Amino acid sequence: MQARSQRTRQRLVRAGAEMFNRNGYANATLGQIAGAAGMTKGALYFHFASKDGLADAVQERGRDMLQDFIREHWEAGVPPVQVLIDMTHWLARTFHDDPVIRASFRITNECTGRQPPVTDFHQAWITEVLRLLGQARQEGALQDREAGDGPEALLSATVCGIGVLAGTGMPYPQLGDRVAALWKPLLSALVPPGDVARYRTRPPAAVGDARPQVVAEGPHAQVSRTDAHRPVAAAGAHAPVSAAGAPTPVGGVNGEPALPAGSPAGGRAA
Repeated sequence: MQARSQRTRQRLVRAGAEMFNRNGYANATLGQIAGAAGMTKGALYFHFASKDGLADAVQERGRDMLQDFIREHWEAGVPPVQVLIDMTHWLARTFHDDPVIRASFRITNECTGRQPPVTDFHQAWITEVLRLLGQARQEGALQDREAGDGPEALLSATVCGIGVLAGTGMPYPQLGDRVAALWKPLLSALVPPGDVARYRTRPPAAVGDARPQVVAEGPHAQVSRTDAHRPVAAAGAHAPVSAAGAPTPVGGVNGEPALPAGSPAGGRAA
């Protein structure tokens, strides 16, 4: 019975996301949402007392999707800066593919300043960006400058810009190219010059794909296009290895936990 109730709730959240995204928060009605889910309004009210409550649930689902993405990559041993890059590609792709993410941004934009306030998905996103930047700084992966300087503020603004571009209906392949292009100057501003070639600015082929970026010029042009399609671990302090020499997830070897307390993804339990 509990599993059935959970499935019903998930259907309502999905239907709510579709209606909020299609009609906007103000114009979407609970009757429309119940109809889209194939349920009665009574069934909807059993799970959500108000439209605000459903809007919160949609944004909480979006936040959970984001944190699950971070955790999956963190446990795969992907360095924090690479997780940041891949997060922006994830945003661009899921904005097109999943109404929950589109609706989460739209609800945030339309409900800013509401009383009582609804969950703020955009703030949840920025929180994770800053958390990963803090982890990267702690690991020595960023340029030696005070936290909160321009590049980090620029990265937060970039996230907003990706949402705006995705909202224009730009096809994902084109949007993915824009995201990759944005990261070229961002990386130069964020990480030491000798480390720029370590990071891939294109979308990952799979979770844990930390292969280096193909650099066509300059002293770091050491990776061929053939090699770029072969997953490799990043060099240096960002790719710990086991005694056997194999890459291991950050934070543990031999099956030990790879996500220590205080790590990214808000500290949610796996």
